Amino acid sequence: MSHALIVIDVQNDFCPGGALAVAGGNEIVAPINAIMDDFGAVILTQDWHPAGHSSFASSHPGKSPLELIEMPYGPQMLWADHCVQGSEGAAFHPDLRTDGDLIIRKGFRSAIDSYSAFFENDHSTPTGLKGYLESRGIRQLTLVGLATDFCVHYSAVDAAQQGFEVTVRTDLCRAIDMGGSLAAAEQAMRDAGVTLA
Repeated sequence: MSHALIVIDVQNDFCPGGALAVAGGNEIVAPINAIMDDFGAVILTQDWHPAGHSSFASSHPGKSPLELIEMPYGPQMLWADHCVQGSEGAAFHPDLRTDGDLIIRKGFRSAIDSYSAFFENDHSTPTGLKGYLESRGIRQLTLVGLATDFCVHYSAVDAAQQGFEVTVRTDLCRAIDMGGSLAAAEQAMRDAGVTLA
C-alpha cells in the first residue's frame, strides 16, 4: 500500500489529433490501465488551463509556440493553446481508466505554468500532492505518462527532491524530444536519483 502509480497528463490534447500531440501518446493507455491494480494507490494528473493562460503563445502578441520567454518565475516555453478547462482536449483519453484515488489538476493559475505534479513552475507553490501521499504513508512512486521530457521529468525530479523513492517507466511514457530535450531530461532525472526502468 506504500507504492503509488502517478499517471501524468494522459489527455486528449497530448495524444494524436490533439492541440499539443505527443507522437504515440495513445499507445501507452492500455498498458497503463493494465498495471493500475498492481499499486496501492493511483493518482492521475490533469493539465487544466484557463483560457488565455500565460503559457499560451496566443497570449503574447508576435510570439509563436515553442519560443522561450522570461516570466517572473523564470524561463517559460510558450505552447499552442491546450488543455483548456472543460474542453474536450483537457479530458482524459477516453480509454484511460480514471477510477484512481485522486486527480490533481495543475496549471489552473493563469499567471504561472505547472509541469510538475508537486509544484508550479516557480518551484515553490505546492499542488498538495506531497501532503496527500505522506498522509497515506506512501513513499514509493512509479511515474508514467506524457510527456517524458516535460511534465514527467519535472514531476519525477520534484518527487525525488521531496524524499520519495521514484521510478519512471520509460516504456509507458512518450516524449516531445525537441533539441535534445529527452536526453537532457533523462540525465536530469538520473542526477536527481530517479530510477529509469
